[in-house]
Amino acid sequence: MQSQKQFKRRFSFEFFPPKTDQGKEKLQAVRDQLAAVNPDFFSVTFGAGGSTRDRTIETVLSLHKQGISTAPHLSCVGGTRQEIAELLDLYKENGINRIVALRGDLPSGMGASGELRYANELVEFIREHSGDHFNLEVAAYPEFHPQARSAEEDLKNFARKVQAGANSAITQYFFNADSYFYFIDRLEQMNITIPVVPGIMPIVNFSSLVRFSEMCGAEVPRWIRKQLEAYGDDSESILKFGEEVVTNMCEKLLKAGAPGLHFYTLNQAEPSISIWKNLGISEREKIAF
Repeated sequence: MQSQKQFKRRFSFEFFPPKTDQGKEKLQAVRDQLAAVNPDFFSVTFGAGGSTRDRTIETVLSLHKQGISTAPHLSCVGGTRQEIAELLDLYKENGINRIVALRGDLPSGMGASGELRYANELVEFIREHSGDHFNLEVAAYPEFHPQARSAEEDLKNFARKVQAGANSAITQYFFNADSYFYFIDRLEQMNITIPVVPGIMPIVNFSSLVRFSEMCGAEVPRWIRKQLEAYGDDSESILKFGEEVVTNMCEKLLKAGAPGLHFYTLNQAEPSISIWKNLGISEREKIAF
């Protein structure tokens, strides 16, 4: 973990672009609650195959204009070089200086991935087109990408993204801190020392968590599953237990030297804010972890 201790900690929240006017109003309220704790930036997701392209752009520019730096997710799946270049120019013109560069997912029924196939190719293209204007975030998978042929191949894929010009990384969420520590150890053995910020998923609903985790390859440890199952429909107990479990993991990560936290909010403020307050992040520069 020595490589991670050299970086100033940063804290961020992730949103998805709303589909309706009601969703926009809700996101505005969530944004205001989270902005009050002064995060380093927000990020906004990009749907499979660019399916939320316009809504992502609208959400990013709206949030960015309100005073908190906002980073769009950008996927190469389904997009041409020209389309990606136009997006990069649009973001640059509007003062965006951070991008989360991803391969992205193919939507159901789409047979071709686009002109760029992998995230390292997207990072390389962004550097060729925009130089060093953007701080480029890439994805990291402490429990390894579900489509990776092997753990070793996944580590090599991550190295390719760094070699292409990535500045830092945000991990898929996990509930086992040791998987993150082992991942960092492996990167250090490969002389990869960019900041790798843990992605944090608050626990708010058991069935949704299990379904989403199975899709993205994140493990929900058996002891957590069993306790959540035992609570049944008792949502209050699920939230309380989830808050305790995730808070304890975040404390462990920060004490070990993790360079910040990135919260997957699912467009809800309270679960992330509760963990934030438990950790005392508002006083982060004074915390002696």
